[in-house]
Amino acid sequence: METGSVIRLHGADNVVIALADLGKGTLVEGVALPGAVPRGHKIAARAIARGENVLRYGQIIGQATEDIAAGAHVHSHNLGMAPHTDDYAIGTECRPLPTLQPLEFMGYHRADGQVGTRNYIGILTSVNCSGSVARFIAEAAEKDPVLNAMPNVDGIVPIVHQTGCGMSGTNEGYQTLMRTLKGYARNANFGGILLVGLGCEVMQVPDLVGQGRLRPDGNFRYMTIQGTGGTRATIAKSLEILREMAEVASKVARRPAPVSKLIIGLQCGGSDGYSGITANPALGHASDLLVRMGGTTILSETPEIYGAEHLLTRRAVKAEVGEKLIDRIRWWEDYTARNEGEMDNNPSPGNKKGGLTTILEKSLGAVAKGGTAPLAGVYKFAEPIDTNGFVYMDSPGYDPCSVTGQIASGATMIVFTTGRGSVSGYKPSPCIKLATNSEMYARMAEDMDINCGDILTDGVSIEAKGEEILRRIVEVASGRKTLSEELGFGGAEFVPWQIGAVM
Repeated sequence: METGSVIRLHGADNVVIALADLGKGTLVEGVALPGAVPRGHKIAARAIARGENVLRYGQIIGQATEDIAAGAHVHSHNLGMAPHTDDYAIGTECRPLPTLQPLEFMGYHRADGQVGTRNYIGILTSVNCSGSVARFIAEAAEKDPVLNAMPNVDGIVPIVHQTGCGMSGTNEGYQTLMRTLKGYARNANFGGILLVGLGCEVMQVPDLVGQGRLRPDGNFRYMTIQGTGGTRATIAKSLEILREMAEVASKVARRPAPVSKLIIGLQCGGSDGYSGITANPALGHASDLLVRMGGTTILSETPEIYGAEHLLTRRAVKAEVGEKLIDRIRWWEDYTARNEGEMDNNPSPGNKKGGLTTILEKSLGAVAKGGTAPLAGVYKFAEPIDTNGFVYMDSPGYDPCSVTGQIASGATMIVFTTGRGSVSGYKPSPCIKLATNSEMYARMAEDMDINCGDILTDGVSIEAKGEEILRRIVEVASGRKTLSEELGFGGAEFVPWQIGAVM
């Protein structure tokens, strides 16, 4: 419940959240604050003894490391990690949502039945060594009058990265990169793909091409710089090919499609103490609405659901799904341990400045993006999503890397919540930015598509904001540009997950 300058999120909570910067002596629930508390930060609603669990959202977010007086600021100086529940209770809270008549959007229909929200031609690279040449090709394409005259084509996108060689050719890292590159080649937001390699790399172009048809429409070509005859020859040959590919892609125009054809990646970055109160649950409601219409939403960032995974396993549609998520958690525990890390390496300094203290607290807010729908599937990074509904894809918490996996898995749009003000874009998939608080939204209005801070400042309901987000999803899917697209983002955020030694 809200009490003037603070809000309590659950009746069992022993902390409240400051809705503004509160000075020393401010009365909060009848207690004068012994010191200042920044907005978004936690205040003890009553005395909390050392070792006692601190509760937010009705869940444990940590333990008091010292006695905390009523009204005191609760943060890193007096709150530490606590053991989190292993009571996964798989499927016990799986409740199907009632269906809704699907809305329609105007999309690009592909030969395999997918429907894209954009119609780019991609220059996909197998290795970092072909990255500069891919950019040179894209720069030349921008000046080409034939390509510029093509209707229905959103642009030529170089997809360049930092790996592809100096790696094992058989291990988990290699297989992850293989899935990622193949996933981008097949994403419905590409109307054609030109694959460019160097020629001598570990991630061989023939291996990528030879493992199966990368595009069902056949609008796919490939070459190596060494085989073509060097940089200038590759640029010249690529322009010829791109003209042919653009002619094919330009014949595909937007047509009506049900939103059941949408695949939306759910993301958060630069989170703050308001993320779990405003933007994340509002996005969760939009996710539920989309799932009820037959659409697909993808939650990710495994290190940032750690400690809240039990809320997802309880929604699993079958035991196998819940167990797959637990397997990924165990993998991450081993992965961080052998790399001398720990799962509580979050929140980041910016998160903490915004009011978050432990990974348990951050994870509980992050999971809210997934709404309440049953968990229909769990996938490895960049695995093709082959089921509709709310699903989970394993990924790091590092936003560009996580989004890269979601797009490789099939996401045709990203919806991204932020409290600190993350700026990024993810070609070929448009990214809608949701601000968690009105102050940041006003400061960064040129980057934020929707303000969710009005849930607190103006009393807008979570449900109404979720409906607003869904309307924007449909508009963007039909061609409306997001602010990150208007600003030109998307050329630097392709970040495949590098697992294993760089050799």
